Amino acid sequence: MRHDEHLHTLTGAYALHALTGEEHHAFTAHLRHCEACRREVGEFEATAARLAAAAGLSPPAPMRQAVLRHIDDVRQTPPRTQLQARARLTTVLTRKAGPYVVAASIAAAAAFGGLAAWQHRQTEQAHTQAQRLARQAQDLAAVLTAPDARTVQGRTTGGAATTVVTSTQRDRAVFVSNGLPTPPDGKTYQLWFADHGAMRPAGLLPRDGATVMQGALADAQAVGLTLEPAGGSPQPTTDPLLLLTLPA
Repeated sequence: MRHDEHLHTLTGAYALHALTGEEHHAFTAHLRHCEACRREVGEFEATAARLAAAAGLSPPAPMRQAVLRHIDDVRQTPPRTQLQARARLTTVLTRKAGPYVVAASIAAAAAFGGLAAWQHRQTEQAHTQAQRLARQAQDLAAVLTAPDARTVQGRTTGGAATTVVTSTQRDRAVFVSNGLPTPPDGKTYQLWFADHGAMRPAGLLPRDGATVMQGALADAQAVGLTLEPAGGSPQPTTDPLLLLTLPA
């Protein structure tokens, strides 16, 4: 897989602010000249925003029993290991070819093994990223569909639309924005919980989209947004772009 092809797979992670460090910078640069990825990121972000209006539905009662009843019918096939593949290839070649062909084939098999190992690492990385995205989606859905979810809306000083969804039961909050400009180089948006006038860091927001705010909701009375140096700050260093009072 070429580097550019790998970047095309990061649209979902970027929309959910799951990219960090070099990976985030590489994809941000890629996004400037890839219309397809910009469109896909926009679709992911729109979907995340629409989750704010979602409602949780309980599955039909017989569903669990039906799944458990048929799960034993699903055949589990063990993975074919690389060692098995190499051993089989060597045996076949030894029977049908001369020593020079065997030597060349073994060298080719070794090269193939290196490629397979690289592909395995790429697959493992993709699997880890998929798990991370799944956890983030679950966290978002848990807040947005909580029975006590409360929503408040506002706009930043620049006019970007924002929505904050809170759940006391989940003790979490979700921040959704639409229209935030890309932060300047060396800067990032940072979220804050306001506890009786004290600002508590609640995570970074590299760009537009939906994110679960870091930390417990606790007794927060408002949510703030500032523009900070890359990496964030322990306390706000600029005037708030937004200070949104939460529902009582």
